[in-house]
Amino acid sequence: MTDSVYNTFSEYLINRYGEKTYKLPIALNPSYIDDNGVTQSWTCPNRDGSRGVGGCSFCGEIGAGYENLPAEMSITEQIAANKAHIVPKYKATKFIPYFQNFTNTYMPLEQFAGFLQEAAQAEGVVAVYIATRPDCVREDYLQVMQDMARKYNIDICVELGLQTVNYHTLDKINRGHSLAEFIDAVLRVKKYGLQTCAHLILNLPWDTDRDAREAAHIMSALRLDQVKLHALYIVNGTVMAKQYEKGELELIGRDEYQRRVILFLRHLSPDIVLQRLIGRAPAENTLFSNWSTGWFKIRDGIIRQMEEQGLRQGDCCDYLNGAALKQFSG
Repeated sequence: MTDSVYNTFSEYLINRYGEKTYKLPIALNPSYIDDNGVTQSWTCPNRDGSRGVGGCSFCGEIGAGYENLPAEMSITEQIAANKAHIVPKYKATKFIPYFQNFTNTYMPLEQFAGFLQEAAQAEGVVAVYIATRPDCVREDYLQVMQDMARKYNIDICVELGLQTVNYHTLDKINRGHSLAEFIDAVLRVKKYGLQTCAHLILNLPWDTDRDAREAAHIMSALRLDQVKLHALYIVNGTVMAKQYEKGELELIGRDEYQRRVILFLRHLSPDIVLQRLIGRAPAENTLFSNWSTGWFKIRDGIIRQMEEQGLRQGDCCDYLNGAALKQFSG
């Protein structure tokens, strides 16, 4: 843990790689040729009927890839284009291609291995981050990741979309998987020596402070490497957008969100890195996003409140390792 009130991703990257390191969003081309020579495409098993249809109630047609370049570009081309923009502006010297949109292990194994190799061998790459679902983590895919990590001497982090630990809410948002599948995925990823990250939305309409606190407890007990927090945004044209327009969703306010993030951080192990405290989405694509406030203002408000009150990540992380036995400590 650093002098910051929480374990920041930027400080982790400097400590890990020794230089300015930047994460580059990559969109994978979903097309492939099946065994019958027919062109197929993948996005998500919760869309194509494998695990469900319609996708998560909050997920738009383009998924989460608002900042992505066209998937028709090769990974090499996307990395080069991103570098051309990033290097002059942020002076980064090392890079992390991030397979961001939809479910990036939901494809034939050979295609996945090819994508991963192309990213891993690019100049300046020190890690590859892969966003996927807990029900799309399998041993043979993990073996490919481990082999690539060793071959190219890079880190590989599997980012698992969980969103909430409340199984009732998972059903309400049509997530298509359970908490158990998330736990199973984390344990499998760690067995292969790869890094783990969980995505969580702390202000889903059906969740409470208890859910946020329990999420912190579960992330800590599983010893995740990283967590990425989002505030819920309502994307045009989604099931959740229809619910929002009908007044069927009750969203907490900005101050309440900040307070809930602080509660989560205080109960989270201080060893876990926070990639971010809040996400962002373009105003033109959403009915609601971050209370019409800049994401950095919300982040800064959280930090300021923690500093003023003398709070830190992990200062309530006292529930692991047989906590009830403290009275018998020598």
